[in-house]
Amino acid sequence: MAGRENDPIVVVGLGRFGSSLAVELARRGTEVLAIDSRPKVVQSLAGKLTHVVTADSTDLEALRQLGVPDYYRAVVAIGTDIESSILTTSLLVELEIEDVWAKAVSRDHGRILERVGAHHVILPEHDMGERLARLLNGRMLDYMGVDGNYALVKTRPPREFVGVPLARSGLRRKYGVTVVCVKGQHDEFTYAAADTVLSYGDVIIIAGTVEQVERFTELP
Repeated sequence: MAGRENDPIVVVGLGRFGSSLAVELARRGTEVLAIDSRPKVVQSLAGKLTHVVTADSTDLEALRQLGVPDYYRAVVAIGTDIESSILTTSLLVELEIEDVWAKAVSRDHGRILERVGAHHVILPEHDMGERLARLLNGRMLDYMGVDGNYALVKTRPPREFVGVPLARSGLRRKYGVTVVCVKGQHDEFTYAAADTVLSYGDVIIIAGTVEQVERFTELP
């Protein structure tokens, strides 16, 4: 929903992922209510977060007493305790939180979270592993998946497209990708145009399906 970017956020589960998320959100000026069932964990974050409390997130009444129903967004960052993760997510949905994000440790876990009502399911370890695997292969310098089968990739231009204006290169016709931005060796990124000529040493950002960008970045 537009205009809700700076609304307060509930973060439940303060392991490595949850605590890093809560601290970074707070650093960026977002009010965070951080919840964990372990007093030692809560105590360790007391100096970094304004609102960090010890509570059982699987207790509906406890969530109500903390004012959780007043929040628009919540993140369930519970990792290893899958039962608590699922129950907490279902309770947040029951409390009519409009935007519930939930961390999953496996695809099966993620499917269950979706079934109990999570609006967004994230698999941090899986996503990071997949991203690193892509970066270690071919000439990708950076990779960002978009909506399942689409991706933006930072890479360098293959040899056959150097020195030719993009409009004459046939790049999109041959490989289905679009050059979005170009950065010269001593320049900033600029939008690519039909008359843009790529050079050795340039960095480009391309867009296309995952299959298309992978094929393109394997070119010599």
